[in-house]
Amino acid sequence: MRKRNRLSIEALRIDCQKAEHEILEFIKRIVREANAKGVIVGLSGGIDSSLTAALCVRALGPKKVIGLLMPDPEITPISDVKDAKDLASKLGIKTYTIPIDAVVKTFLDSIPLEKKDRIPIANLRARVRMVIDYFFANSLNYLVVGTGDRSEVLVGYFTKYGDGGVDFLPIVHLYKTQVRQLGKYLGLPEKIVSKPSSPQLWKGQRATDEIPVDYDTLDLILYAIFDLKMRDKEIASELSVPLEIVQEVQRRCNKSMHKRVYPPTLR
Repeated sequence: MRKRNRLSIEALRIDCQKAEHEILEFIKRIVREANAKGVIVGLSGGIDSSLTAALCVRALGPKKVIGLLMPDPEITPISDVKDAKDLASKLGIKTYTIPIDAVVKTFLDSIPLEKKDRIPIANLRARVRMVIDYFFANSLNYLVVGTGDRSEVLVGYFTKYGDGGVDFLPIVHLYKTQVRQLGKYLGLPEKIVSKPSSPQLWKGQRATDEIPVDYDTLDLILYAIFDLKMRDKEIASELSVPLEIVQEVQRRCNKSMHKRVYPPTLR
């Protein structure tokens, strides 16, 4: 009889020691080949950016890592800013705090459109942060490190030329549940490891309100689609989730492909 445990959460367990070693070597190689002096990490107080910063410090040392905190005081929870600062202090890295609300307001005041919807404004915030990242990076001969994980990148849960505008992505091969595993292994604070994910692009935003299912289930669906090459109906059956959910995940992966590839060219 065919085993039916290949889509349990245990299927996503990783060898954290091996994963850490591979990522550290990757970071060292990318920075060395670029002849860069260090890296810029946007710190949000969430698990992805915290893990990325910790790995960069282990790979390069704290003096070659700069953390940028770019809150919008009307949106960003004070607790997230505190978590980011506390982590930076623990890692021993230099940080700069650049509130983005004035920049965003100036931009919006300059745009002659009567209707300014939430999503374009949210994407604007992400792109302002990207611009600040690259101003620091270009000024210091640093690289901008992406903090995206595989779960969010595959379903397109990031802003094109915003948090998607980076020089390299050290944890993009890890699903969110695996990111949390590695974060726990590296000793990140539990409140960061277990914190609900949010890009904080509008007040009260939470990733689980926008993705089709919770990360534990989403990761297994993505694992089944991309790693096991299973069919939608089979995935739905094995996970006991509605077929429509699996199809929606697949639709989002397909629809967001343009975010993950170079723009189309004639030749």
